[in-house]
Amino acid sequence: MRLACIDIGSNTTRLLVADCDGELLRVVAEQRAFTHIARDLVDGAIADEKLGEVSREVAGQLGTAHELGTETVYAVATAAIRRAANGLALVDVIRKSCGLSVKVLSGEEEAHLAFLGAARTLGHVPAGPLGVVDVGGGSCELVVGTAPDHVTWSASLGVGSGELAATCLHSDPPSAEELSEARGRVARAVGGLEVPHAAEAVAVGGTATSLRRFAGAKLDAEALGRSLALLAAASASDLARRFSLDVQRVRLLPAGLLILQAASELFGAALEIARGGVREGVLLEASLADSENPPRSGNLKGRG
Repeated sequence: MRLACIDIGSNTTRLLVADCDGELLRVVAEQRAFTHIARDLVDGAIADEKLGEVSREVAGQLGTAHELGTETVYAVATAAIRRAANGLALVDVIRKSCGLSVKVLSGEEEAHLAFLGAARTLGHVPAGPLGVVDVGGGSCELVVGTAPDHVTWSASLGVGSGELAATCLHSDPPSAEELSEARGRVARAVGGLEVPHAAEAVAVGGTATSLRRFAGAKLDAEALGRSLALLAAASASDLARRFSLDVQRVRLLPAGLLILQAASELFGAALEIARGGVREGVLLEASLADSENPPRSGNLKGRG
């Protein structure tokens, strides 16, 4: 089956089109747009102009999916939408303008899908419990479980790269004082968590994928420290040109990196950069599910 997932996140709206055959997934196409829902909330609500902007972006991605011969398109929304006072208004606008149903994921559902997408695309069977950290724009999910799909512990934290950057990291590059403030906010967010030990741990999401350009595939303490020093020494535009990244993504990287540092310490393991996350999890779960048995993460309705 050729399936697609549109993921409406706090920072970005993303499309994944893939050919799925049970546990196998082959990427056909991907698209990304920075829609910054979390950053642009007005009194806790999504402004009318933003509702229209995101709806148009979703319509464009939906059109791309259909042009590529997609049988079914799933759509999910994450932290910024579930927290917004009028998050369901965005769901309604998209349904009316595109005919596409959007599932607003709970933190628990988001964690499960991130684990599934990471574990099933890992390429090997971990020797013990697998830890997954998914740094989004408005939240961070920490998950521990047994590959490929058995989650034993998870937590959804109200700290993400977008809100952390907007709150603390105002300079370009961020100052030492700003980074210290952001690190303190992360420490408070994870304070008191008792995270089960992981035999190995992986990171999913835009921060981890982009950091591969700076640090390689393994984010250990040395690689994270080296990357943070680089991000604190040059402007976002300079680094974007040097590493062929979007300047908007580079502006978010220091915040996301600080969250990944904390997650690595909590897991007690260096982080490998995963190949799959929430979008892959949505498609793999749909592909694996029996037609009479809907996906465990809720009714992820699609449009064929």
